[in-house]
This record gives sequence, structure tokens and C-alpha cells, in this order.
Amino acid sequence: MDLVVEGRAYIRGKLGHWAIGIEDGQIVKIARTIRGAERIDLGNKLILPGAIDPHVHLRDPGLTDKEDFSTGTLAAAHGGVTTVLDMPNTLPPTISLSNLLEKKEAIAGKAWVDYGLFGGCTPKTEIEEMAPMVVGFKVFMGSSTGRLLVTEDSDLNKIASRVKRTGKVLSVHAEDEDLIQFNEEKTLTDHLQNRPSAAEVSAIHRLSRLDSKINICHISSAEGFQALEAYPFTKEVTAHHMILDRESEGGAYLKVNPPLRTKDDRLTLFQAFVSGHIDMLGSDHAPHTIEDKEQEFDTAPSGVPGVETTVPMMLALMKRGTLPIEVLIRAMAERPASIFNLNKGKLEVGLDADFMVIDPRSISRININDLYSKCNWSPFEGKEAIFPKMVFVRGESVMEDGELTGDRVGRDVIAAR
Repeated sequence: MDLVVEGRAYIRGKLGHWAIGIEDGQIVKIARTIRGAERIDLGNKLILPGAIDPHVHLRDPGLTDKEDFSTGTLAAAHGGVTTVLDMPNTLPPTISLSNLLEKKEAIAGKAWVDYGLFGGCTPKTEIEEMAPMVVGFKVFMGSSTGRLLVTEDSDLNKIASRVKRTGKVLSVHAEDEDLIQFNEEKTLTDHLQNRPSAAEVSAIHRLSRLDSKINICHISSAEGFQALEAYPFTKEVTAHHMILDRESEGGAYLKVNPPLRTKDDRLTLFQAFVSGHIDMLGSDHAPHTIEDKEQEFDTAPSGVPGVETTVPMMLALMKRGTLPIEVLIRAMAERPASIFNLNKGKLEVGLDADFMVIDPRSISRININDLYSKCNWSPFEGKEAIFPKMVFVRGESVMEDGELTGDRVGRDVIAAR
């Protein structure tokens, strides 16, 4: 036995005092007591599964002035995220096998946590060739960062059919491009008017005609959530769509696609999340530099960082009694692992030993000076959070009390198979 960790662990849906035996990066035994070569007694601290963020943009390669795989995965570890699934709209975009291999080479050896890569879909994407090397595929039905845009139903149908044959999940940015306007914008309300909830609803209904495993990314409106109730899609929500709205102060710093909507939209999504009606918690971590965001609203790029702060904010809500622990762990770990077929997501024998250790009494305020993301700003500064005391990736300590403790152990979850 390489390591035994003891504490109040979340095992089989309940917290209790357990010892977890780890060998070769996996959990090999769970019992009340275990004898091991090295032992860490965590007392009354909580041992929770490491979070899996199913939606990040780490900007590597091509946009590394905003973030890179080193800083992005370090930020993830600080926030209790032990696996990130990275989106394809980099430079060049991962829409071909050659571009995918180029990206894998560019990020090799940089990661502090485990990762998977999405393949981007266009009518010409080499889906079958890329499938063995990606965790899933991504379609943009509405324009956003980059030029990966698919608007025709015939193209969507062909892409979905091809993705289905690979057995992979098709994650979708669900905004109907035909319903997006491009009028001049000066405020968050202007941005919302250009990208109405009707665009989200229309995209969801159009996707219902496809035959594939579909995940709806960053659901943002009450109407969109209600439309999803009729379909078997999995769905993801972000912290910014549950905590912020068009009345929030921040100007272009809060410009994001899909947009921040009304208070009613925000509260509907938050209630759906805490009641367990949303599958996954994703950050849609999309960092831009301060210089980018200081531009005039109309020209400033869309996107906010969040991989480092999403889970800690949810842990604080759990401590306050607002968010049930079982709902949070299901959405941040169990369902992402199940949906994307990862050997992770639970403290269970045979799974990777990815976990965080938290002290529920240790509530702090998010302070940009304590964060690791390269972009050096956060839309959540000042919000309550519980940052992990320790983070382990496959049994290796990566971070303790906000400081690095280990090496870059992160590996490609698909290549590792």
C-alpha cells in the first residue's frame, strides 16, 4: 500500500470516518482502518472526490497570453478540480487529426491535473480519425470565440450521426445563430437583447431532431431549462449564470456567451441546480486579459474565468446549508465521470485516487491576489468560498494550503487508457 488517507470521507453517498488505501494511483481498499506504508490522518476534515470540470478553455495553443495549460491546470488544482475537459477553439482549432496532435504536443508535460481534449466539429472535421484521441466533440450553433460555427440542420445531422458511431458525447453551444443580432452594444442588457433566450430555446428544439448523445453546455435561461425538460439531453450550468445577471456590476468584464440574463433566469437555474435537476457543474473558464476586457464594451471579447472559483463557491453554499452535499458531488464529479466515461468521480475501489480535502470551517473571500489563473482577474472577487486544504491527483499530492506540493502529474485521460 503506497498511501493511506483517513478522515471523514464521502463514500457511497454518505459522510463517515474511513481509511482509503491507494496504490499505483488508484483506490485499492476502503475500510474503517487500514495499515499502510504512509498514513495521513486528516481528523475531521472532509475528503471529497476531486471535481471534474467538463468545460474549460485553457487557450493553449495560440492564445497563451490569456492562459496556458500550466497556469490553467494549476488554477484548477487550487479550486479542487482534478480533471479538466478542454474545448477545441484554440489556434489552430482542433478540427483535424493533425491539429489535435499538434495541440497534444504543445501541452505535453504542462498539466498539474488530468485532462481530456474535445474535438471541434465542422462539416469537414475528421471525426472518425479523431475519436480515439478525444474525450468528446463540440459544436457551436452560435458564434462565439473562434470560427467554429455550424448553422445548417443538414450539417448538424451529419455531424451527430458520425459522432454517434464513435460512441462519444456531442457537447453543444446551443444558441441559434439566426436569432442572434449584432447591433451595437454598450451594456450587459444590450448584449442580452442581441442574444435572447429565444435563440437558446430554438437551438434546443432543433437539436431534438438529432440522434446522438447530446450535452447542452452552459444553459442560461429559464425558458431554455424548461425546453430541456422534454428531451433526454444532459445539461450543464455555470456559476456565473447562477450567481450573476445583467444587473451585476462589471461591464465588459461580465460579457459572456450565452449572456448573463435576468434575475428570474438566474434564480430558476440556481433552484434547478440545488434541487438536483442539472447534470453537471461546468465553469466555462474562458479567460481574457485585462487589456482585452478594458476595451469598449462592443469590441471587448466574451468570456469569464471560473475554473479556480466555481467549486470553492459551491462548497461555501454547501456549508451554509443552501446546497446539499450529494447534489454538489453528483454534479461536480459523479455525472461528468459517467457522461464522459472516466475512471474517476467517486471514492471507490478501482477508480483513480483523485480527491480534495476541505475544512468546512475555513470560509474565506475570493481575492485575486491568491489566485493562479494567468488572466489575473475574477468576476467573483469578494464572494465566499472554501478552498481545499489539500488536492490529490491519482494519489499524488499536488497542492496544500494554496501552495504547490508536488510535480506536474497531469496526463491525458484518453491516452492513459
